Amino acid sequence: MLAAVVTTAQGLLLDERGSLLKLATTASVLVILLVASACGKHADLDSDAAVAPVAHGVVRGHIRLSGVAPANETIRMNADPMCAKAAAGAHVTDDAVIAAPDGSLANVLVELVGAFPDTPVPAEPVVIDQRGCLYGPRVVGLRAGQTLQVRNSDDWLHNVHGVSTDRDSFNVSQPASGMVNTFRPHDPGILRLKCDVHTWMVAFVGVVNHPYFAVTAADGAFALRNVPVGTYEVRAWHERLGTTTSQVRVDSDREANVEMKF
Repeated sequence: MLAAVVTTAQGLLLDERGSLLKLATTASVLVILLVASACGKHADLDSDAAVAPVAHGVVRGHIRLSGVAPANETIRMNADPMCAKAAAGAHVTDDAVIAAPDGSLANVLVELVGAFPDTPVPAEPVVIDQRGCLYGPRVVGLRAGQTLQVRNSDDWLHNVHGVSTDRDSFNVSQPASGMVNTFRPHDPGILRLKCDVHTWMVAFVGVVNHPYFAVTAADGAFALRNVPVGTYEVRAWHERLGTTTSQVRVDSDREANVEMKF
């Protein structure tokens, strides 16, 4: 387009008005060249901004129980002869609260609160197994829209009853070993799994609409990686102890540390 403008200007130089027209046309061409150059530089800046990488950091934390942990109830496996056989006489407890001697707390769902750029939902499923008349793991997290698989490794009847919103609730029977049912929760929040046949069987699925979440291990620790730079609320949820929050500032290529207590 710029070449066409220059060619047209050169044609105008042949006009009978001579040098005055030549001077005016030359000035116009210079203005066009300057504007085109400025626009090109502006476009380059916009292009650079579009491909500029987003700065990220890491959030590491620790969840602790302050005070004495509440006692976990004993599960009476003899309510079902098959469950009693699987327990083989062992004392089995409903491990709602698992705390180390120093208070380090397991099975806490930790997530950041805020708006984040869209990222792909993992293709691999999150798996919960029914084995020995217990769910395991007891607490998991997954992305909204990610696949949840629940399988039965016991050679007797269980049912998988998911309690959440109307859209994410379900209730299916698994009467034999090796059966697997697949679900795809969409609504953020806590999806509770239970077995109506064995009422002590429970598990909890934290459904999160971004990838910045984790479940604490036995040492109470968690890590959230590749978090965009910013200031966020950290929310920790426990099935019996409730919810607690904290604040964290994430800086580029650095680790932010959070200590939280129930």
